[in-house]
Amino acid sequence: MKRRLLAAAILPLVALTASAQTPSVVNGTLQPRAAQQTAEREIASLMKSVPGPAWAGYEVPFAGRNGSVGCWSNDPQPTGRQTGPLKLEGATSMYVLFRIDAARVQQIRVATPECVLDVGGLTLHWLTGITPASSLDWLATLATSDASRHVANHATMAIALHAVPQAADRLIAIARGNLTADVRGTAVFWLAQRAGEKAAGAISDALDDPDTEVKKKAVFALSRLPKNEGVPKLMEVARTNKNPEVRRQAMFWLGQSRDPRAIEFF
Repeated sequence: MKRRLLAAAILPLVALTASAQTPSVVNGTLQPRAAQQTAEREIASLMKSVPGPAWAGYEVPFAGRNGSVGCWSNDPQPTGRQTGPLKLEGATSMYVLFRIDAARVQQIRVATPECVLDVGGLTLHWLTGITPASSLDWLATLATSDASRHVANHATMAIALHAVPQAADRLIAIARGNLTADVRGTAVFWLAQRAGEKAAGAISDALDDPDTEVKKKAVFALSRLPKNEGVPKLMEVARTNKNPEVRRQAMFWLGQSRDPRAIEFF
């Protein structure tokens, strides 16, 4: 009886420990830090207190597709070997990582927990308790501030990969309001991966963007929508858009769709 009671008491603790994700780090130091503030304020505090370059990061729900590779990263050549089981259904969380130096965010990376992180001899300050909402607020600030295009584009991508509904609203705001055409285009591209009524409306709005490259990304985004929605919109663009490059782009993606309506249209 006592053993059964002890087992019942231990099981919740085991489950809690198993659910916690701690990064596997090589060539560097992991420094855990319980967040007492928002993501923005925590990292701002770190940038004031850390004299040299370092990394900071936290974990949020991941909106990647099922069956994604075991170690998903925005690095084309992820560093380190896979540790632990390969999740055939894909990762359910991701790490958002920031390289900080000289009181600025210099780089943003994302990776799934299967990745071993090579910190390059630096310290990774690991923040626990950061909420997805706080993360989105911080990343949206980076995407719309005077940060470099590289940082802004990666912040936009990280927003898109959050598995929370508010991420789509953030992408729409960036697609409609960012001062940099490159970042607007990145937001439109990622909106296509989050198909829905709001996303479709923002993609259609992007067809009126003053920048041709943003328009072309909007056409590509239309091709990623469900065919019943995307194909009619592509045909409309091919017929009526005033920009010949945009019309050609629409024709190309109509051809790629192999939809009977597109064949009849041609």
